[in-house]
Amino acid sequence: MIRPRIPRGRRGLLSAGGALVAVAVVVAVLVSAMDGTGRPAARQSAAYPDGLPHTRVTMSAGDCGQGWTDGHGGDQVFDVHNASSGPAEVDLVDPGTGAVYGEVEGLAPGTTRPLQVTLGGGSYAFKCLPDDADAVTGPTVRIAGHAAAGPAAVPVSQHDLIPPTIAYQQWIGGQMGQLADRVGALKDAVDSGDLDAARAAWLPAHLVYERMGAAYGTFGDADKAINGTTAGLPRGSSDPRFTGFHRIEYGLWHGQSAEQLRLPADQLGKDVDQLRSGWSQARMDPAQLGLRAHEILENTVQFELTGRTDYGSGSNLATARANLDGTRTALGYLRPLLTAARLPQLPRVDAALDRMQRTLDGFETDGHWTALNALSRTQRERVDADAGAAVEQLAAVAAVCDVRRTS
Repeated sequence: MIRPRIPRGRRGLLSAGGALVAVAVVVAVLVSAMDGTGRPAARQSAAYPDGLPHTRVTMSAGDCGQGWTDGHGGDQVFDVHNASSGPAEVDLVDPGTGAVYGEVEGLAPGTTRPLQVTLGGGSYAFKCLPDDADAVTGPTVRIAGHAAAGPAAVPVSQHDLIPPTIAYQQWIGGQMGQLADRVGALKDAVDSGDLDAARAAWLPAHLVYERMGAAYGTFGDADKAINGTTAGLPRGSSDPRFTGFHRIEYGLWHGQSAEQLRLPADQLGKDVDQLRSGWSQARMDPAQLGLRAHEILENTVQFELTGRTDYGSGSNLATARANLDGTRTALGYLRPLLTAARLPQLPRVDAALDRMQRTLDGFETDGHWTALNALSRTQRERVDADAGAAVEQLAAVAAVCDVRRTS
């Protein structure tokens, strides 16, 4: 099916386990307090509903981080003001490693937005990245002590993402042969009029495709042709634009004859062959691989675990399990980048995926899967909870792998 593309800009996503960076939450513009000399000063928590100390910092043309000179550890808020004439991104970084502790994206001229962070002992500086201008790094502020700071991540560059993306694209190419073989077996069963064999061949073929989820964006229109649903089609299952796996699924489990299914099966084979033959010329966007690793299971929750893609086979849980395999594959190629300096909570990500896998595997016996609508309420709640937890943990991967501008 066509997966809706979630906009980028997931850098500020926070998970329950602590994600990449603190998020700049949009709240009312705060007015700075001034000390006796007329300079911006750290403001006391009593004046703010969040109960945290606030410090106003300003960026202007050629300057960054004005107003912050004396650092203190702990939870706090910086009210970041853009006094320049253009929009900018403002990051709080470790000037030695470049690790990002927090950021405000798309800060418009004349506006102020809060940035909440937890600071420990160490060195910090604001880096301002105006649109269409070079980055400017403000003065370094040092905080004494050994308390741990909040989460931070060394930025990932486009160059960093090229090798894993090429390797993943090659893996997808290797799956194309298996996909074509499984679709060929499905087509042969339909052509021979053996619909029991066709039903048995449908799911293995479909699951091969479902494991290739991080490449859907590169498949383009082929994804809709191969795995589209009736969504948006005025004639529903009777619409001639309803093609691919789900069109055949509908026919196999709704009493259609082999004669009625020969044309859809033949078209699926042609669409898969066309995708396979053109794949060597395709180019995946390296900046999207981390996002897709998260998005695969997001779409699983939205479409598979709601039954919206079930056209009679009752195989949504099998598809969810294949989507989990697809997530692990994409994550595996990204793993060399997900060091402790970037994603210290990677073990929590793995644990959440393991838990989801154990739950899903409990609904499969000798290749037969429990239908989604046959789950008890308790079973359904467990599936939803485990999938939701995995999606939440994977948000950190998308955030870490979102390419950041550093200069």
